[in-house]
Amino acid sequence: MREKPILRVATKLLVPFILLFALYVQFHGDFGPGGGFQAGVIFASGFILYALVFGLDFARDALPAAVRRVGMSCGVLIYAGVGVAGMLTGGRYLDYSVLAADRLAGQHIGIFLVELGVGLCVFTALTTIFFVFAGRNRDLGPGD
Repeated sequence: MREKPILRVATKLLVPFILLFALYVQFHGDFGPGGGFQAGVIFASGFILYALVFGLDFARDALPAAVRRVGMSCGVLIYAGVGVAGMLTGGRYLDYSVLAADRLAGQHIGIFLVELGVGLCVFTALTTIFFVFAGRNRDLGPGD
């Protein structure tokens, strides 16, 4: 891709806006359309665009396998942890209303945390799937 400077510059300009839009979708998800899954897919698309233009090795340096594994694990643990926290505070699994003194505030906290876990897990899972399939013809590194 070194012979395509316009594509490289355009990608450098677009990727921050893609990631910023993903954050908007993530944090606006409990008030309107969007949420964790959509934000995770948008976030992953920014990294996949980066990998397509600048190369798989640079993208793997930016997002190593260990970080992706921890991200997937933390996403699942956040989701499950919110459910367990609801049970420990006297409610049912994923009953958000018991997470705060006010039922509405508890629901906002619970939805926010669950969507955060989903977004993190989807983002890291999609980028891992892309890295595995994109590098399938090469010798996989120690983390992939």
